Amino acid sequence: MMRLGEYIDRELVLPSLASTGKAEVLRELTEALAAHHPNVDAGLALAVLLDREGLGTTGIGEGVAIPHGKLASLERIILCVGRSQKGVDFEALDFKPCTIFFLVLAPEQMTGIHLRILAHISRLLKDEHFRKDFYDAKDRDALFALLQGY
Repeated sequence: MMRLGEYIDRELVLPSLASTGKAEVLRELTEALAAHHPNVDAGLALAVLLDREGLGTTGIGEGVAIPHGKLASLERIILCVGRSQKGVDFEALDFKPCTIFFLVLAPEQMTGIHLRILAHISRLLKDEHFRKDFYDAKDRDALFALLQGY
């Protein structure tokens, strides 16, 4: 069974995103990833994510966005999870601001597991109890502990 905890590092759980716009949120998340994973080029990751957003928003509704893309330099799938207390206009499908962000970057050749992780995150975030627990978690440790259970 797939567990998100295997793909999430505590340092990449960001409980209070400062950004208020789509590109800024993506930059904030990619810079955190690059700081933690030196093999990730933040500029390139941001470009990949913005290209993907150009195909259609990854703001899936109910306050959730799952930006994702592929980077040749990666050896494994990496995630960065962020929360915006105020909400960000992410051009979501339901036009509501997004507060929960799961950024997924995968190596070029890992399509199968990449899609499984996206599906797993999507299912999890359809659960309103999980979304409420995520939004109400008091800090990074509480958010990280919540994610370890899934």
